[in-house]
Amino acid sequence: MSMTPASPAAPNHPGFLQTDDGVRLFYRDWGEGRPVVFLSSWSLNSDSWAYQMLALAERECRCVAYDRRGHGRSSDPGRGFDFDRLADDLAALLDRLDLRGVTLVGHSMSCGEIIRYLSRHGSDRVSRAVLVGTVTPTLGRTDDDPDGIDPAVFEAFRSECLMRDFPKWLEDNIRPFLAADSSAGMMEWVKAMALQASMKALLDCHRATTSTDFRRELPGIAVPTLLVHGDLDVSSPLGITGRKTAALMPNATLAVYEGAPHGLFLTHMDRFNRDLLAFLDAR
Repeated sequence: MSMTPASPAAPNHPGFLQTDDGVRLFYRDWGEGRPVVFLSSWSLNSDSWAYQMLALAERECRCVAYDRRGHGRSSDPGRGFDFDRLADDLAALLDRLDLRGVTLVGHSMSCGEIIRYLSRHGSDRVSRAVLVGTVTPTLGRTDDDPDGIDPAVFEAFRSECLMRDFPKWLEDNIRPFLAADSSAGMMEWVKAMALQASMKALLDCHRATTSTDFRRELPGIAVPTLLVHGDLDVSSPLGITGRKTAALMPNATLAVYEGAPHGLFLTHMDRFNRDLLAFLDAR
């Protein structure tokens, strides 16, 4: 055993960064070149983007992904799960690594984090965005948006599934998230990621995701944006999310994958990776 006292841990070091409210966020940083920052969906973490990061890191891209607070290896502060705070966490990462000309890639809930980041912090560091299975503009039914999902459906999920038997809900819903021919190993891997998340984070993030309205923010997002959506997405139905988001954004292109579910970045990996690289290469 060394007789030299250990030096105090630095507030920021490779693999973790510390936010201004004391939360430690885990991140991974692969490759060199054009920066691409990946944000994961509700319940998942940075591991979920491994197959995109591997592909892009081989093509002169610097791929960065991080675990949202309360998810994966990041701190579980029990607070700060609203979109303003989550957008500030993304800002902390981009500032800490001093990334510029970034392509932001989000899935599901994190598409809202990207939109809120751009509306709250601007696009000085961001060149383009990719939104996969987005939850924007809004999921819940409102008086002026009757196409949305009845908020009682979300409340029933929280009270009857999430707060009672989340592992059973995962087991029952993993196949619609993926595909009929997805391997048992792939399904177990995705479920294992979800089970690493804090239940408090899952509850608060679900409330934020199903109640936040981004309709006023979307017209102000001018960066080139690729929207990728499956027509079999049951988590974020195409008609109330991807199509409406594309219509509200001034510089967006919608790519609809026939037969693709919410987890299309895994089930349609090869096509998505090709489309992602082509979007990065577009002038």
